[in-house]
Amino acid sequence: MKLFGAIIGLALVAHASAAAAPSCPEPYGEQAYLHPDHCDQFFLCTNGTLTLETCENGLLFDGKGAVHNHCNYNWAVECGSRKYATDQTPLSTPGCEYLFGVYPDAAECSTSYHKCAFGEVHQELCEAGLVYDHRIHGCNWPDQLLDSCNPEAVVGFKCPQSVPSGTVAARFWPYPRFPVPGDCHRLITCVDGHPRLITCGEGKVFNEESLTCENPEDVPHACRH
Repeated sequence: MKLFGAIIGLALVAHASAAAAPSCPEPYGEQAYLHPDHCDQFFLCTNGTLTLETCENGLLFDGKGAVHNHCNYNWAVECGSRKYATDQTPLSTPGCEYLFGVYPDAAECSTSYHKCAFGEVHQELCEAGLVYDHRIHGCNWPDQLLDSCNPEAVVGFKCPQSVPSGTVAARFWPYPRFPVPGDCHRLITCVDGHPRLITCGEGKVFNEESLTCENPEDVPHACRH
């Protein structure tokens, strides 16, 4: 798809230089094509009309993004030999390095983060039990950020050093499982002594007897409902 887009882009460049009103490969719909020379620009065909588009500050084009106008976050795009047609200096606003981006909302461990669009900050929450990891620009297990996070404080559970033999939890050792009081859709599993809050899949509930996620009709107690 990437190679095909580059070929189409080259064809569009050649067509644009040979005619005043180049045509698009497809007469209907909307298609975006890689610019062969510029990482921050792309060709957009809308119902047969060709335009040269430029990504917003903080965004680049790789044919995979849908952050805004077919563009992707700059850290997610590999430009290769393509250069920039525009100045890539950050246009910063409070909380946003670039007009578009994903950023931490605190210097320390946080269960939320900032998503910036047009320089406006929108606070996003991680799923329960996760914290923001600036290295992946997303949420991660707190035990993956031990330099700044305390998994026990985030999850609200301290993993035991051992579990009684013969118990259901012992069957899962060295990753024992435990129920979350009052929560039918999550469980806690311990990884290398650190707790992780796990969410059952869609339509599943947690069975405290088997310590597994199952269909509601197969769970004998309160979580059935």
